[in-house]
Amino acid sequence: MHPSRPRTRADIRRWRRLLADERAEAAVYRDLAGRRTGEEREILLALARAEKRHESHWLELLGSDVGAPVRGDLRTRALGFLARRFGGVFVLALAQRAEARSSYAHDADATVTMAADEQIHEEVVRALATRGRNRLSGTFRAAVFGANDGLVSNLALVLGIGASGVATSTVLLTGLAGLLAGALSMGAGEFVSVRSQRELLEASSPSPSADDALPHLDVDANELALVYRARGMGAEEATARADAVLARLAVGPAARGLLLADPGSAAGVAGAAPKAGAEPAAEVDDLETHGTAWGAAVSSFLFFASGAVVPVLPYLLGLDGLAAVIVATALVGIALLVTGAVVGLLSGTSPLTRALRQIAIGLGAAAATYLLGLVFGATVG
Repeated sequence: MHPSRPRTRADIRRWRRLLADERAEAAVYRDLAGRRTGEEREILLALARAEKRHESHWLELLGSDVGAPVRGDLRTRALGFLARRFGGVFVLALAQRAEARSSYAHDADATVTMAADEQIHEEVVRALATRGRNRLSGTFRAAVFGANDGLVSNLALVLGIGASGVATSTVLLTGLAGLLAGALSMGAGEFVSVRSQRELLEASSPSPSADDALPHLDVDANELALVYRARGMGAEEATARADAVLARLAVGPAARGLLLADPGSAAGVAGAAPKAGAEPAAEVDDLETHGTAWGAAVSSFLFFASGAVVPVLPYLLGLDGLAAVIVATALVGIALLVTGAVVGLLSGTSPLTRALRQIAIGLGAAAATYLLGLVFGATVG
């Protein structure tokens, strides 16, 4: 607080709320740390200690006015609830959003250091969440795409056919046929797509058996340097890298992965041996980020079917005409909002923006099809 400005009751209330938020955020990081081991656990505990330093700042400002503990805001309490029970990338994504919302940069009573801490905390949590996002990216992409495609395409199909004036039984049969055909098509398409992508990546990955040839190379010719030059290194750098790898092999047993290591990675720099007791850095290879072909196919099939059944539900429950159209549109709208919000949360962006974008695109496509159905029905009639 600026020394010339006396504290007010509003200041005290705000400081108490900020104190409660810092305590709640520290608890979130401790709870997340309790579900992890190794380096991730240490990083999360360090974040909790940083929040403790911020807590001390507000305690110092409050002095004797600290009063009884108050509860943090609803979002922080909800995040704590999820951290205690679930953990995982979803909670880390929410924590990243929470750090991004920090008001310290514009708060006259917070220090510049505290504001800088919060900015760095966002990047730390973003990095922790990246591995989980990478693991999810293949199957999750197929699941989200399948669910949204099922919701939008089958709603458009049902509304378009219904608007043409055909019997309700025909609309229902069309919707169920669209569900089955679309789910099978999505599953087959994802299987072929991901399998093809993985085959391309596998063809571009170094052969694990190539390491076996390293001890038998002609040291004078040093053709290993050609491998590194082909990977994009300059001639001198490639030669130095190859000399270092061969020198390491000359003084000890061959270590697996020397040739496979990315020259820019920790394992690949100068063929350095890992320190005893050190934990290997967490890495996610390109194949992992694309998921498996079967996983993508099954996810796509199931999520397309789960999305495509939503616009059919009113007809299965016996509704028809305008009532069925309204209920189907409302149900699909809710589902699109939910999927958009989930994607927004996991990607670290605004869930509201993603949800509104999702519903605008989805219902816009369905509305266009419905209007075409009306025109077609009127023309045929």
